[in-house]
Amino acid sequence: MSGVFDEKRMTKFLDRYIPDGEVLRAGIHGIGLETEVRQVFGNCSLVGEEIVPRENGGLLEVSKRKYSNYDVYIGITQRYLILSECDIYKHLYDFNENPDPAGTVVEEVSGCIPLDYVGTCFLLSEISRCVVKKGWMGSVKCQITMKNGSQLKLMLPKRGGIGGGMPNHTKYREEIIACLSNLNCAHA
Repeated sequence: MSGVFDEKRMTKFLDRYIPDGEVLRAGIHGIGLETEVRQVFGNCSLVGEEIVPRENGGLLEVSKRKYSNYDVYIGITQRYLILSECDIYKHLYDFNENPDPAGTVVEEVSGCIPLDYVGTCFLLSEISRCVVKKGWMGSVKCQITMKNGSQLKLMLPKRGGIGGGMPNHTKYREEIIACLSNLNCAHA
């Protein structure tokens, strides 16, 4: 457990999901409380545990859910919210090969995408609502709703673990809270 409280490890885990041209501004260890993610991919098909490009492929909607607490690294770049699980966790997946893409950004597939990459990278501009409220023992809870209906419930702990492995936790936590709070979010 204490191995997750390491800034170098966190940066390495978050870097996997950061789009080209983006740079990690802030990252912390947090707790995922609940995840309901929906993403629609175009010109692709599902092969095993990967979404692969197909020249004449159709649309594929992937829904990924988790309803139990898990350790997660939470990061922000200039334009994205990035999530990376600290360990390998199980999720419930549903697939729809005939989705209604109305109101949803369709991501064109140009290379193989492992299923565990679904629900890791979110455009900040796609956040429609974020409720930020105080939690237990100085933590902050964020309930994020995306324009496509995806929902993330995250807890940002007050402290970054023991042992000093996350010396910038307080500064980065405040930067993440400020970023999310400036997205027309609600405070409780």
